[in-house]
Amino acid sequence: MNKTLKIVLIVVAVLVVVVLVAPFLIPVNQFRPIIEEKASAALGRKVQLGNISLSLISGSLSAENLSIGDDPKFSSVPFLTAKSLNVGLEMMPLILSKTLNVTGVTIASPKVTLLHNAAGQWNYSSLGASAAKAQAKQPPAEKPSGAAGAAEVSIKKLTLSDGSIIVGSTTSEKRSTYDHVNVTASDVSLTSKFPVTVTADLPAGGKLKLDGKFGPVDQVDTALTPLNAKLNVTDLNLASTGFLDPSLGLGGIVGLDADLSSQSGEAQTKGNARLSKALLIAGGSAAGVPVTVNFSTKYNLRKNAGVLEPSTLKIGNAAAHLSGTFQSPGDETIVNAKVEGENMPARDLEAFLPALGIHLPKGASVAAGALNTNLNITGPTNKLITTGTVGLYNAKLAGFDLGSRMSTISALTGLKTGQDLDIEKITTNLHMAPTGLEAENFLAAIPALGTLVGAGTLDSKNNLDFKMAATLASTATYSSSGGAPASGIGGILGAIGGGKGGCKGATIPFQIHGTTAEPKFVPDIGGTAASLLQSQLACTGGTAPGANPQQQMQNPADAINALGGLFKKKKP
Repeated sequence: MNKTLKIVLIVVAVLVVVVLVAPFLIPVNQFRPIIEEKASAALGRKVQLGNISLSLISGSLSAENLSIGDDPKFSSVPFLTAKSLNVGLEMMPLILSKTLNVTGVTIASPKVTLLHNAAGQWNYSSLGASAAKAQAKQPPAEKPSGAAGAAEVSIKKLTLSDGSIIVGSTTSEKRSTYDHVNVTASDVSLTSKFPVTVTADLPAGGKLKLDGKFGPVDQVDTALTPLNAKLNVTDLNLASTGFLDPSLGLGGIVGLDADLSSQSGEAQTKGNARLSKALLIAGGSAAGVPVTVNFSTKYNLRKNAGVLEPSTLKIGNAAAHLSGTFQSPGDETIVNAKVEGENMPARDLEAFLPALGIHLPKGASVAAGALNTNLNITGPTNKLITTGTVGLYNAKLAGFDLGSRMSTISALTGLKTGQDLDIEKITTNLHMAPTGLEAENFLAAIPALGTLVGAGTLDSKNNLDFKMAATLASTATYSSSGGAPASGIGGILGAIGGGKGGCKGATIPFQIHGTTAEPKFVPDIGGTAASLLQSQLACTGGTAPGANPQQQMQNPADAINALGGLFKKKKP
């Protein structure tokens, strides 16, 4: 028994010696030129390795450094560098016949630089394409097997661990970095389909995962290689991607679940996207409600142009239809899209208004109403321009007393709107850019006041500059009492009308300054006086019934003086 144990121990000791000593006896560095040659032939790029060591215990060759050259049309610096490369091998063929059979490849901490040129072509497009083309042209009987052929590459498992991907353009120094990139693939071949999984940390936070099948490698352009996969993106910060201009305060957080398929240069994407904390205009603040989009796109990889098929955009229960086209001719993605919505609940849209730079006054809220939109969105994604029409109907703004807000105007009108503001309709032609909003042909019908028309802007600092005119409703324009002018527009118009009452349609020009949260209504004194006189004389035909014409002509002057007195300013 003791003798048997000694024999076992001797055998174990010999094996240990073999395992520890054999790597030093096998000149593994002699395989470096072979590995570099085969890898270079397979990838169509110059591949360089550092010192190589052999481990019989793990059955692998390890290289201290790895470098894969870039397409010279894009850059002279490496396309990929890595701290180490580990190649799994079948050890017996290697030891006995010096045959190199690869079972797996692990690349540690790779750094990959992806660049596209002004034509939209990527530097990885030529990667491996020449080898795949050469192999595909060979008749099956002539194709070498195993490691004998330079173009025949088959790896049971490929792993890239803890890498980084830098994405940019040859025409710009701006770069986006994706860290902690991990790639695993099995049964990798240039001429067949194989499964692949990619995970990565996104710039400024967020995660990406792609899981699907890739291949066979396109013989002309690797970017056209067929792909079928599921894509999941969480917490993608748009301000860090280059799609929006963070200097303008634009941004948002995107989540995405989509199915990807690419075949013959045509890519299709279907899924759902969620945009939260949206910022669409300078001077705005993050939206308090997310936007969700159920979308479907088609993209021509050769033309770098795509179509957004009819999709649905929702904010709460408010739904709109979204469609259009997009293209990436170079560094920018250019959009031409249309948004159409009818009878969208205004209450559901209220929390999204801050993203557009619109902040309701303190205590105010949208209690009712329906919104219609017909908008066109055009331009590069970082400088989108939105134009079209917007209409709000049968709305109620709770907690907003327009009469008290327009205190100086109310001195003319005696306006009392109450604590809630009823709005029959508001329509406008809208022009929205990252730097601000412009509203033209603004029309508001407010039963307690009348009709407001005008135009104005909301700039990147949330400053309002609107020039408006209020055509007063009959209930707000005059008082039927005679005698001296009373306070309010009724008394003034009564004086103009000879004490017999006024007429409908008196117009008061005014301006709106301040911010959307604290609007300031400022009367246009000269314009108001002239407008009141003109509208009233037009109504009465220049004289009031039964009045002395000469006396009638004095009353307007008295009325205008009274009007100036309301603002502590007499008209000379």
